[in-house]
Amino acid sequence: MSPSQPLPPKENALFKRILKCYEHKQYKNGLKFAKQILTNPKFAEHGETLAMKGLTLNCLGRKEEAYEYVRRGLRNDLKSHVCWHVYGLLQRSDRKYDEAIKCYRNALKWDKDNIQILRDLSLLQIQMRDLEGYRDTRYQLFMLRPTQRASWIGFAMAYHLLKDYEMALKILEEFRKTQTKPGYDYEHSELLLYQNMVIRESGTLEEALQHLEKYEEQISDKLSVLETRAEILVQLGRLDKAEEIYRELLNRNPENLAYYQGLESTLKPVQESQRQFIFVKCSFYIIASYFLGEVFRKLVDDYMRRAIHKGIPPLFVDLRPLYTDLEKVKIIEELVLGYANMLKQKEVFSEDDNCIEKEPATALLWTYYFLAQHFDYLGHTDKALEYVNTAIEHTPTLIELFVSKARVYKHAGDIDKAVKCLDEAQSYDTADRYINSKCAKYMLRANMVKEAEKMCSKFTREGVSAMENLNEMQCMWFQTECALAYQRLGKWGDALKKCHEIDRHFSEIIEDQFDFHTYCMRKMTLRAYVGLLRLEDILRSHPFYFRAAKVAIKVYLRLHDKPLSDGESSQQINTANMAPSELKKLRNKQRKAQKRAELEKEKQNAAQEKREQHIKSRQQQDTEVDNVKEEELVPDKLAKVEDPLEQAIKFLKPLQLLAADRIETHLLAFEIYSRKNKLLLMLQSIKRAYKLNPSHPKLHSHIICFYSMVSQQTDLAESVSTVLKQEMEKVYGSKTAQQLNEEFLTQHKDSLPHLLEGARMLYFLDKSAESRVLELVTTFSKNIKGLNIETCTEVLYAIREGELGLCEEEVSKFISRCNELFPIATAFRPELQKEDENLVPQVCIAGDGGITNHVDGLTKEE
Repeated sequence: MSPSQPLPPKENALFKRILKCYEHKQYKNGLKFAKQILTNPKFAEHGETLAMKGLTLNCLGRKEEAYEYVRRGLRNDLKSHVCWHVYGLLQRSDRKYDEAIKCYRNALKWDKDNIQILRDLSLLQIQMRDLEGYRDTRYQLFMLRPTQRASWIGFAMAYHLLKDYEMALKILEEFRKTQTKPGYDYEHSELLLYQNMVIRESGTLEEALQHLEKYEEQISDKLSVLETRAEILVQLGRLDKAEEIYRELLNRNPENLAYYQGLESTLKPVQESQRQFIFVKCSFYIIASYFLGEVFRKLVDDYMRRAIHKGIPPLFVDLRPLYTDLEKVKIIEELVLGYANMLKQKEVFSEDDNCIEKEPATALLWTYYFLAQHFDYLGHTDKALEYVNTAIEHTPTLIELFVSKARVYKHAGDIDKAVKCLDEAQSYDTADRYINSKCAKYMLRANMVKEAEKMCSKFTREGVSAMENLNEMQCMWFQTECALAYQRLGKWGDALKKCHEIDRHFSEIIEDQFDFHTYCMRKMTLRAYVGLLRLEDILRSHPFYFRAAKVAIKVYLRLHDKPLSDGESSQQINTANMAPSELKKLRNKQRKAQKRAELEKEKQNAAQEKREQHIKSRQQQDTEVDNVKEEELVPDKLAKVEDPLEQAIKFLKPLQLLAADRIETHLLAFEIYSRKNKLLLMLQSIKRAYKLNPSHPKLHSHIICFYSMVSQQTDLAESVSTVLKQEMEKVYGSKTAQQLNEEFLTQHKDSLPHLLEGARMLYFLDKSAESRVLELVTTFSKNIKGLNIETCTEVLYAIREGELGLCEEEVSKFISRCNELFPIATAFRPELQKEDENLVPQVCIAGDGGITNHVDGLTKEE
């Protein structure tokens, strides 16, 4: 009870009942008891009661009233730890963790030994990664409750996270000595494994091994013991013992790839070739990477025959890692073509099998299926289509064949035909969620957003639009593909909306870890808990976030370069060059779309009303509602933001922190800082990118542009000028921009991506070199590196945008040339060409672990 505002026994009993009602989520009853106290004129301004009433109202979703009551209570009793604690809880519910920490610290001024406040403070400190503060708070809790297990574990973990391993181990060892539980005890077992984890991270591997052997009998997780011992032995260089353990692990679980990799780290190729690989399951995976020639041929022959006989669809996926070696690719191709020929003639794999039982009819089918994937991977589209069509004639109802055919068309540049193939595939099995999702993904690659949403609606919740439900389920692959589709369509606001939704998902995942801080400590899942904390620290390094951030940054850059006017929609369509008949069709289409949008809005409003009624009913049942309400994402508002570059930087910062090893991060940073005229930051971006890949084509363009920008600056501060001069000499030397560009063109004369950037910079530096610029990017040979649909599309876009000079007549010639090279690609069909100022040069030909359609046979992962 607050000493400044004490309550008499009757009111004090009511106040305690308010606390009990809050703990049991009986909020209405709590409000009744609070009303009984506050209606008494003597206690109408009782601070702690007002605060508790506000906290209860907050749990019922009445946030404004809650803040009003809590602040009023705090003003009436500033020396009450309850008022400060409640105010902190309110701030915490709004995820204002820094403010909540301040409130808890103020509460501790008036009640420094309050266990509950200290626990709440420690949770916020670990959530915010204030590790020093967390250590101090855990020390206080340890001193107040030295008999509780959580006090010891939390105190030790604070030092572990601060990398003070010696102190952490001392605390854990002292705590372990107090544990005398014999026999099977999961929690004690986890404590020992966590202690071993700390020892290993401290670098004393020999001690970690001894610890494991000493307490092995007390550890119930025998699998972790084996895995940990094997890892330690490998690090100590005792490969023979580690090999024995990995073989034992493989006997337990032959499907675990980590065990194969561990075993591989213990083996020496020469020794293994002498031992003749006595193990069976993992022999192929390891030997295949070690041997060539006839040894490899025999191994892969046996492996493929068994897989084709059984009808294993992912056979090609298993063998794909071997495709980096052209000799192995040739051997595989010869073998499988031989299978196809013999199975067709005699239903056996080879002439030597005549006396053996014939293969099933499906063997030929799976051979064709493999060959289709094989030739597609190598970029031989005609052969791939030939084999997949033959397989479909053989068995017209096998879904995998249509998926493979769709992939061939996608890699060949015809996403529309790919969509048709997958649409047919999903029609054979409408209950298959994988095929449904794959079809939706291809539709998004074809910019068919509405169709993709309709396709996904077969598996989403009824009564809610598929787009909304997929957002609730954090289906980030769908949202990423949507963002890319909207970007290609020039619907900037919609693209940004999807990017911000993905960003919010990552924020929610980070917030969700809050629930695990006490749970993991209580359940003693300490190793998993440390892993969770470390994962959360690097969460935004995930590819989903990188792709979304990349789209958002590019859209914001475009909006900075060409901002939308007040009366302009975020979904632009270029009508300037349209014929009257086309314009009329467009207007009719727009009117129909508007009607559909109005109907859709009415449905959404009805669904919203239904949700609001549901929330109200939940409130009436005294259940706690989520108090954090995110601002609604409106596409037009996002597209007309006042500071697009600042918004782009918000997406860039996590990439600079967590994806600094990707050159695209620094290239995007340069794009932003160049528009802000931040020369030192531009230089920093160039240096970081140069360190990763000095020959990257985009980096070359940035280097030349930066050189030009610096040379035009006349009013630089002396300190800035000095730094620029010193650092630029390390990259540029004593060469001029023209010399650098000529040297770059000479060094990379056999690479189309490099020639494109070199040509761009040549025209940028010298407008009179137009004829040479065009010659560089249009007179390429078939054997030039990087000659694929994606690069050719970029070249076409650069010609149209005037980045290579004013050469409209070259467009049709270039399209014809590319059409000869890529006859299936829709990007180079003259009848389908449309000039649109909002067109983004992005071709959807990668994915599914596939490649872009390289003419020279080179492969490239997505």
